Amino acid sequence: MVYDIQKILSVLPHRYPLLLVDRVLEISPGDKLVAMKNVSVNEPFFQGHFPGRPIMPGVLLIEGMVQAGALLLYETMPDVRPEQVCFAGIDGARFRQPVRPGEQLIYEVEIIKQRSGVIKMAGAAFVENQRVAEAKLMAVIGDRQ
Repeated sequence: MVYDIQKILSVLPHRYPLLLVDRVLEISPGDKLVAMKNVSVNEPFFQGHFPGRPIMPGVLLIEGMVQAGALLLYETMPDVRPEQVCFAGIDGARFRQPVRPGEQLIYEVEIIKQRSGVIKMAGAAFVENQRVAEAKLMAVIGDRQ
């Protein structure tokens, strides 16, 4: 099962310039999702981060993991609408290597604990099989009405 950009847009509320997942490569509902983001020099954040030395902001690497996690939750809990899922926490964020224009990010998110509306996931971002960032993420499922 692969998501193209049209399917991603039908699930996530994010739009340009904050949509940070271009394609889903692999999904195992209830377990793991692998997604991709092509990092272009045309990304608006590169104008100020940093002029002459463009580096993707770490907070956007985390946001990409969160969006991939939301797609995993969509497949894991089909009765939950995307607007019910709220990002609630982050632990252990590490940025190991800068991400530059022209690189392709691979996000991997995995559910590590799920209990009464609280889901904990492990997220990581890779460029050419090198881990560039990682974090533990927490999401909360809101009102189901």
